[in-house]
Amino acid sequence: MHTLSLLALGAFGPLAASAAECTREFLQTSADSLVAAQTAGDPSLLTPVSEALDYRENFAEADFQAGILTTAITIDHSRHSLDTTQCATYTELISATGAEPYVLGVQMYFTDNAVSKIDTLITTTGDWLFNATGTLHWASQEEWATIPEEARDSREVIQAAADAYCDIFSDKSVEVPWGYPCARLEGGAYTGNGGPDDKCDVGIPSGVALTDRRYVIDETVGAVSVFLSFATIPDSHEFRVENGKLRFVHTLTVMSARGNGKSAGRRRGRGIMSPPSK
Repeated sequence: MHTLSLLALGAFGPLAASAAECTREFLQTSADSLVAAQTAGDPSLLTPVSEALDYRENFAEADFQAGILTTAITIDHSRHSLDTTQCATYTELISATGAEPYVLGVQMYFTDNAVSKIDTLITTTGDWLFNATGTLHWASQEEWATIPEEARDSREVIQAAADAYCDIFSDKSVEVPWGYPCARLEGGAYTGNGGPDDKCDVGIPSGVALTDRRYVIDETVGAVSVFLSFATIPDSHEFRVENGKLRFVHTLTVMSARGNGKSAGRRRGRGIMSPPSK
């Protein structure tokens, strides 16, 4: 298993990278190569990978050469966020028509034009509200287009909107910049119907800490990917922010141990203990 010699910098924190070398074109090509590698089940198709790669699946150290990228998966939908400030990407992958359904979330970080960190969340049958067909249906209808430069929110505004949403789970006094309409895609469940009255400010639990947050931010589409621990459970929250307000929320929550990474999800007997409703 590859290990990262820079772990002292902090697990999955931002890495220093040359902004002059880290372009959107470079990140787009790299993220596209991830899709090609996952489709073929061939990790070698991923853009140049650092010899000191830090690789994780479901927040646990894993073997890159034996991980999910060695499984050929039919990709029905993919979308990237490109963060030139951190030199990082986030990719959402949905497979609803393959032999086994998956929804994956992948954060990649780059150093010296090579992938130095990969953090992959793998959800499938048995995970929280998992339904790849429903996820594909709703995700395909949403608009995550480029926002005109003059109308874009800053990185700070985008992250603050995401943090407010995450903070309200443990502090109901937090003011969240809810947008109207706003729709939340959680597993395969959707809080709206694609109409003007869709709301995200429903079903928010209390007393749950969302911790250990790692961000990938793309101002051009108002997107921020947040990998976090939902209490002790591996989780991804991704947000689309428009005019400082939440527009879309996508969540992935891993409820079972699988593959070569072990999730922090807890088991109760033979069943899975569900997290509080989000």
